[in-house]
Formats: sequence, C-alpha cells, structure tokens
Amino acid sequence: MPGLVSVKTPPDTAPLRILLPEEQQIQPHTETLDIKNHKAVSPLPRRTPSPSPSTSRIRPSPDRNSGRKKTPEKPKIDESSLDNPDLGPFLLKLARDTIASNDSPIKALDFAIRASKSFERCAGEGEPSLDLAMSLHVVAAIYCSLGRFEEAIPVLERAITVPDSSRGSDHALAAFSGYMQLGDTYSMLGQLDRSISCYESGLKIQMEALGGTDPRVAETCRYLAEAHVQAMQFDEAEKLCNKTLEIHREHSSPASLEEAADRRLMALICEAKGDYESALEHLVLASMAMIANGQESEVAAIDVSIGDIYTSLCRFDEAVFSYQKGLTVFKSTKGDHHPSVALVFIRLADLYYKTGKLRESKSYCENALRIYSKPVPGTTAEEIASGLTEIAAIYEAVNEHEEALKLLQKAMKLLEGSPGQRSTIAGIEAQMGVMFYMVGRYMEARNAFESAVMKLRASGERKSAFFGIVLNQMGLACVQMYKIDEAAELFEEARGILEQECGPCHLDTLGVYSNLAATYDAMGRVEDAIEILEYILKVREEKLGTANPDVDVEKKRLAELLKEAGKARNRKGKSLENLLDSNSQRIKKEGTKRWSAFGFKT
Repeated sequence: MPGLVSVKTPPDTAPLRILLPEEQQIQPHTETLDIKNHKAVSPLPRRTPSPSPSTSRIRPSPDRNSGRKKTPEKPKIDESSLDNPDLGPFLLKLARDTIASNDSPIKALDFAIRASKSFERCAGEGEPSLDLAMSLHVVAAIYCSLGRFEEAIPVLERAITVPDSSRGSDHALAAFSGYMQLGDTYSMLGQLDRSISCYESGLKIQMEALGGTDPRVAETCRYLAEAHVQAMQFDEAEKLCNKTLEIHREHSSPASLEEAADRRLMALICEAKGDYESALEHLVLASMAMIANGQESEVAAIDVSIGDIYTSLCRFDEAVFSYQKGLTVFKSTKGDHHPSVALVFIRLADLYYKTGKLRESKSYCENALRIYSKPVPGTTAEEIASGLTEIAAIYEAVNEHEEALKLLQKAMKLLEGSPGQRSTIAGIEAQMGVMFYMVGRYMEARNAFESAVMKLRASGERKSAFFGIVLNQMGLACVQMYKIDEAAELFEEARGILEQECGPCHLDTLGVYSNLAATYDAMGRVEDAIEILEYILKVREEKLGTANPDVDVEKKRLAELLKEAGKARNRKGKSLENLLDSNSQRIKKEGTKRWSAFGFKT
C-alpha cells in the first residue's frame, strides 16, 4: 500500500468566539499569562486519537451569523476628535457591545480600528500603551472572525511591539497574549513553523514572568507540545510534555484531570514514535485518573485509544474488547448515530481488514457511512471528512479504488473554504494521487500530487518527511508520462528533504536514491547512476547482510548498469523500466506502516 496519507482534523472543533480582553485583565493584581482564551488547532497530518488527548487547541471558524441582524446606524464620530483621550475607551466599548449583541462584525471592526487610532494618538512619546495593544488584539480577533487572517497578521505584529515586558506583569500579559494570538492566526493559515515560533516566544515571556514551575506554564507547554505533534516534531513535543507532567505532579493531586490529559498526549507521542508499550502505560494511567474523576465518556475515548495500541501490537482480541467497551458507552451516552460511534466502527473495520475478515470490515464501513450520511446536529464538516478519508483508505486496501476516490472527493468538497484546512486537503489530494497512480491514470495522479505539493509549500511544510514522500510519488507519475527531466528534479528535491529528516540510510531515502539512479541512467548520466547504486548496495549490505534477497537484487541491478556502461551510448531505453525501484510497492507499504502510528493511512 503506498505510503501516502491524509491529515485528519480533531473532532473537537468549536465555533468561533471573539474573545475581547477586559481592562481588568491587564492589571498587575490579576492572574496573568493565562492562555486559555488563545488556543487554536492547526491541521495535523496524523490519525486523530479517539478523541484527541486534549481539547485545548480549538480552532476558531468564521462567524456564520455575520451581518444577519440590522440595527440603526450609530452616530458617526469625527476623525479629528481622535485626539480626545476619552474617545478610545468609548469606541472600544462600542466594539464590544456590537459583538455582544450579535451585530455586524464590520461595524465592530470600524469601532475597534478607530479606537486603536485614538489610543495611538493619545499615547505619550515612546511610552508603551497597553490600551493600544488591547485594541489591536480586538481588531485582529474581528479580522479572524471574518476569515481575513492575512489582514490580522500585520495588526498582531504591531501589537507585540507595543508592550514592554520589563515593566511588570500587565505588560508581560499583553506581550504573551499577542504572541499566542499571532501563533493561532499563523496556525489557521497552515504556517506551522511560524506558529510554533510565536508560541515559543510567548512561553519564554511567561516563564520569565512566572518562573518555570507555575501551573500556567504547564498549560502553555502542553499547548506548544500539541503544536509540535501536529508538525510531526515528536522529540520536541516529548520534552515539553514531560515538563508539563512534572509541573502538574508538583501542583496537582494524584490522578488529576490535568495529569490524565498530559498522559493522553504523551501516549500519542509515544505511539507516533513506535513506542507502543509506553503509550499503553500512559493510557492505562490516564484511564484510571478519569475513572477516579467520574469521566465516563472520557474513559470510553481512552478505551478506543487503547484499542488502537493493541491493534498496532497485533493483539487483536484485546483490541476488539477495548473497542467494544468504548462503543457501548458511546451508544448509551451519545446515541447510536453520534460521530464517536462512527469512529469506533471505522477502527473495527480497519482491524477486521487486517485480520482478513473482509466481510465484517465492509459491514462496519457501511455502518459508519450511514451515520455520516445523516449527521446529527453538531457534527462538524471536519469530523465527517476525516471519517470518509479513513474509510477510503480501507476501500483502497481492498482494491475498491473508484469507491475510495468518490469518498475522498466528498471529503475534499466538505473542507473547501474551511480556514486552516490547507494541509488536510493536501493530504487528501496526495492520497487521491496514489490511487490514480495505482489504476494507471498517471496524468490525474500527477495533477493531484502537484496540487498537494503547492499547498504543502504554501503551508510551510516543505521540509517535512511527508512532503519528501509526496515529491517522490509525483516523480514516479512523471516517469510514467516520460517527463524524465521533471522527475529527476522531483527526486533530487525529495532526496534532500529525506536525507535531512530521515537520514541517508532510511528505507524511504534509499527508495528515492534508487528512483533517482534509474532516472539518471535514462538521461544518460550513467556515472551518477552507478555512484548512487553503489552507495545503495553498500548500505543494504551493512544493514541487511550480504545474503539478504534485497542485497542480491541491488547487486544484479548494479552489474547490469556497469555492463551497459561499457557499451555505446545508443543502448536500449528499457533500462529506465528495469532500474526503477522494483520494490516501490513494498516501500510504500512500509512507509504506510510508519506513518500510521500518528494517523496517516491510504
């Protein structure tokens, strides 16, 4: 099965609430640096846990009620009066009242912009104005509510330059809030690297103000760890999650809800890194904490996550038992048609496919599709799209490619126009590209991969291993269309990324080397092709031993190329076909195994 995947969106997405800071929030005596009102989720290319280990990263979505209610126009205020120091607070209050009354956000935006101008005019020369910073935060929040994230960016960049953190906790709060809000906005645009950089700056300010062991620092560390998980930076995520656990153990009672949330996130990280036993241990401890706190639905969700680990360990009977436990609770507490029930059906379908029980697998897929066809109120488009993507992966695995493509197209249609879903759509397009390739529709495959690559570049994921794999698959589609020069460029870029992210001896990297050698041979660059194949053979001999069948295959390929190198330049063009990685399908399948730990399936 090809190692290309789709990225799922957590199901806990909440509608946007424009959170406007109150004047009291910036006073020194208040609880400062609380991030709970500044959390967003960015698309993460992994399988969503059931449910996600933390609901802290909630992505806002545009306000769909914008402009529905009509109210009498408020009297216009002369711009020349903005020098009045009483006007800024008055305009900011009008902006708040407009939003609270569900009035037009455009009107609220106008009030907030003029308030910020008034605060800026009235601020002393060189003096940081907290009122100005607060009004800029409000302006940016309204822009985001309208889906105008690009316009919010410069406003927030201006806001973080206003406070002076050395002047006390109120300034530190303003700077912290600005960085977190800016990170959330970058997250909505799919720019994870910039988002993480902003969160790190906010965490640094928070730790300087509160110290490294404050419980609020733990919340920010977990928040940043989740962002690293979504960016597939698991080592950094693990360090932050360990710090969060240490702080909560110090300040919270044993088996607290905070510790349970930390352990669920740590289980996700361990699963992604292939450490299934540690993941299972964290989930069991989290389940015990939830039971002690009477969280029945959360215990059921953890049971489903435990089932995922048992499936990864091939302990299928225990996995079925865990899934059925969770399914029973979900049905009794949420109803037979809740998306949580559909999610368990998909997990069972995948398990039965892996154990060869295809009839049971298809039956569970159909049950899940019935739920998604008539979603209950409150079901989000992201939940349905992620479920359809997983079902498509199962249909593809049983060679029902056309049905799988239909489901993926439905998933894409659901996500069109949704903010922050660029990477998710790119993952779906890559998955479609794989299926087009498998059925011999190479032009459509190349177009799907090209669209995915463009979105991933725009999202700042051009250095991820997933991006390298997509480039490799696009190169293979180009080879089938005899676009050899384009294929060589794609393989070269994929090689550079995978060498950096996975190392030169990784299986995926070696697969790209092999494809690149074949392409070089087809282009007449025989010496380059020989050099690459000699390196591949050396690595395989060191890792697998000289008696391994894969090593024998590489020896034969190299011997053939060396033999042809002694001939005239008009050798037969069949060398491209012969030298293309004969194990490409196996490599794709093994790539799928590696990715499936954090949610990627084809």
